[in-house]
This record gives sequence, C-alpha cells and structure tokens, in this order.
Amino acid sequence: MRKFIFIICLLLLLGIGEPSLPAASLSPGRSLLENGLVLLTSEQRALPIVTFHLLIKAGSRYDPEGHEGLAGLTARLLTYGTSKRTALEISETMDFIGASLTTRGSRELASISLNILKKDLDTGLQLLAEILTDSVFPSEEVERQKKSVLASIKAKKENPRAIARENFRSALFPQSPYGRPVEGAEDSVKKIGRSSLVEFYNRFYRPNRSILAVVGDISHGEMVEKLNNAFQSWEKKISAQESLPPASPAPAEMIRINKDLTQANIIIGHKGVPRGDPDYYDIRVMNYILGGGGLSSRLADAIRNKRGLAYSVYSRFSAQRYVGTFRVSMQTKNENAQEAIRIAREEIRRIREQGVTEKELQEAKDYLTGSFPLRLDTNRRVARFLARAEFFKLGLDYPDRYPELIRRVSREDIIRVARTHLRLEDLIVVVVANLAKAGFQN
Repeated sequence: MRKFIFIICLLLLLGIGEPSLPAASLSPGRSLLENGLVLLTSEQRALPIVTFHLLIKAGSRYDPEGHEGLAGLTARLLTYGTSKRTALEISETMDFIGASLTTRGSRELASISLNILKKDLDTGLQLLAEILTDSVFPSEEVERQKKSVLASIKAKKENPRAIARENFRSALFPQSPYGRPVEGAEDSVKKIGRSSLVEFYNRFYRPNRSILAVVGDISHGEMVEKLNNAFQSWEKKISAQESLPPASPAPAEMIRINKDLTQANIIIGHKGVPRGDPDYYDIRVMNYILGGGGLSSRLADAIRNKRGLAYSVYSRFSAQRYVGTFRVSMQTKNENAQEAIRIAREEIRRIREQGVTEKELQEAKDYLTGSFPLRLDTNRRVARFLARAEFFKLGLDYPDRYPELIRRVSREDIIRVARTHLRLEDLIVVVVANLAKAGFQN
C-alpha cells in the first residue's frame, strides 16, 4: 500500500493525473511582504500538495555587454550548491521527499518552480530560501555548466529552425538584448567567471524584484507566516531606476541562409505589441483567424490544405512586458519556398483589406473563451498563470474578465488592428534552405 501511495504522489508531483480546477474556484489572495516580495495564493485542498512558482526580474535583458548568457547561467546554477549543501545533496534531498525543483532563465525573468507534498513543506521552503540567499556557484560546477551551455549553442548552429529563429530576432531587434539568444554566444559564455555570477546574483535576486505564486493545500495566512519565517534573511535591495533596453523598429529585409536541406525553414514577421497594448485582445482574435487557429486558420487552409505546400504553418503574436513580435513560421520543400512566402503575404494582405466573416469571428471567440479554462486546470498551471498575471499587471480578477475581453471584439476591430498591426512593408523574411533549389541567389 505504501508503495502504491508513493507512486500516486510521485505522478501528481510531476503533474500527471492532477485534477482539473474550475476557474471560478481560484479565489486568489495577494500580499506584499515586508521584504518587498509579492505573494499570490490559491487555496486548493483536494490533494496534500503545494506548488510554488517564483518569478524574478533577472532575465537576459540584464546581461552586461560582453557577458551575454550570464543571466541564463546564473539561473541554471542556482541548485548546484549552497554553503550548506552540495549539488548532490540538494538533488538527494529532493529525491528523498519526492519533490521537484527546476530553474529557468528567459529574456525578462528567471523562474524557480517547486512541487512538494504538504508534509514536507518546511523542508522545501528551507531549501528554497537557501538557493535564493546562499547559492555559492562552485567553480567546478560553473565550468561544467558552461561546457553544457556551449554544447547547446553549437548544436543550435546545426538546427535549421533555431538558425531561422535567431536570425529573425537579431534582425528584428538589432543592438538589443531582445535580439540575442538567452544562452548567449560562445565567446561571451567563455568569458563568464564565478565572480560575475556572484555579482549578478547578489544584485538581481532580491525579494522586491520577485513574484511568488503558491497553489495547493495551504491558506494565504499560513503561507504569509511561513514565508516571513523562512525568508527572514532574504533582504530587499533598492537600485537605481532601470532604463529599458533599446528595441528600435527594424527595416524590412530578406535574409537567406544556405544549408544543404530538403526542407526550407521560413519565418516572416515584424515587430509586434507589448502585453499591455490596448489592442492586445483584438489582435489575439484576429491572429487566431489568420494563423493561430491550427488547421482551420487561413494560412493553414491556403498553404497546407489547398496546396499541400507545408505540413505545419502558423502565425503568432508573442507579447512580452515591453516588446512583442509577430511571425509566420513554416517548413516546405525548397522548390516551394517562394510560392509559400507569396501566399503567406497574400493572406496577410487579404485580412487587412477584406477583414473576416461573422462565422470566422464567432468560431475564434468560441475557441479562445472555451479553451481558456484549460490554462487553469492544474495547480502547476494556476501558479504560473497567477505569477505572470501579476508581472503583466492584469489584476486578480483577470480570469473573470478574460471571456468578456474576447467576446466584445467586433469585425470592425479585426480589420482595424489588421491594418494597424500587420505591415507588409515592414516584413522581415528569413529563409534557411538549399538556396539553389529554392531559386534564390546564394
């Protein structure tokens, strides 16, 4: 019986078989702790599990020039040793209590996720506090992780999709952290030493730069008390006002990269909108119809269904806190690359000039509102959702407001945002292909 219970708990900690949560039952709570940490909670008593998701404003946009990759390496090394535990001891502690602990770096944020049984909550909080206040970045671990990052960077140079993505971003955001890979470049990563990691950690890993979402078998009041005890030594640090990194509009261009491939990898796009843009929800509905709606979208219908030029084609507006991107991505045979690009341009032009039908609009709204609860169907997803909603300043009532934000979108809104935010004259086109077979001059 004990073995059976252990297996069930392990599956739940991994997010397998976790029960669905109705959006109406989130009942989120919010507190600003004395050290500046924003705490968000959602009490869910169905299972004796607590899930943490911590966001820290310590992403790669804060990398100093010449040390690109520093933020990502710092996040990667958080669980590789404190003054009290080695990397092995941290791993063994997590294994012994059946918990999961992961860290990740992105352009804006570093994140830490912890999934733990309620009975082991104090142990998990103690370890979380250690890695937030007492990571030591052992030299041997630094070198080992640098080698791993360098191997990943080299591998991406052979991955046509990664090549297309990185060339698109660098063209879209020239001379900007938003245009550089989170993991950095080979030359910059090689320069990173332990002292740089410690300095970055001490500067940016602060509670007043952080948002913690906690979902599971604990009340808001209990969580406040436990955090005040566990995080006593995690002190706020007030820094000078941070300026936004440059993200100037990029000119339209065609980037052709020759590779001996059978499939051309193509990205077409331009600058998008930040998450707080007032047109965000109109754009979301418009993009679903254009290319975000899977096989039913216009791009998929024109390029895949009717002509068989690509197995997968989609468009996406990715909105970050301060910047955004619009891109169409697809793969096709080299010989079909130019035709696929032409049709994609034509579909962008068509939605700008003709708008959408009432049927298309209603189907998009139905999907976007109907699928929304799936983003909140497990503790893990709720924790991530709450933390990001706070980061984007959406408000605790955002889950209740979202359906109406989508439903109010009209056909007039669609054609307005299509004409404003789809700009044929600004399109950057990246093609990674056998250029001779694709009919491009190399």
